[in-house]
Amino acid sequence: MAVEKLEVYQRIIDLTINIYRLTKPFPKDEIYGLTSQMRRAAISIGSNLVEGNYRQTTKDYLHFIDISKGSAAELRHQVLISYKLKYLDKNTFHRTFEELETIIKMLSRIQSSLQKRD
Repeated sequence: MAVEKLEVYQRIIDLTINIYRLTKPFPKDEIYGLTSQMRRAAISIGSNLVEGNYRQTTKDYLHFIDISKGSAAELRHQVLISYKLKYLDKNTFHRTFEELETIIKMLSRIQSSLQKRD
């Protein structure tokens, strides 16, 4: 199945767009720091999922899902830091953090399914 049809992929796209929007008002001195890191991590989640899906082996796909999960965990950390620095309000922080948790769980389920199948 094409990964682009999966619910998790659509959620990742929405999350990435949201990360771009919520980092836009970050201080200008963060443009090459936290803003850039968060945007890159968000893009990496979906990019690695797609790349893995188009690889030839299940082993490769599993590896790229691991990378996607790592990027999601990295972004989760950066969202927390942004909240602690008061760049994000409490509601935005909780909503984004929970969405990242959901995405990580969904990616883990795909991993488990692929491991059982293989």
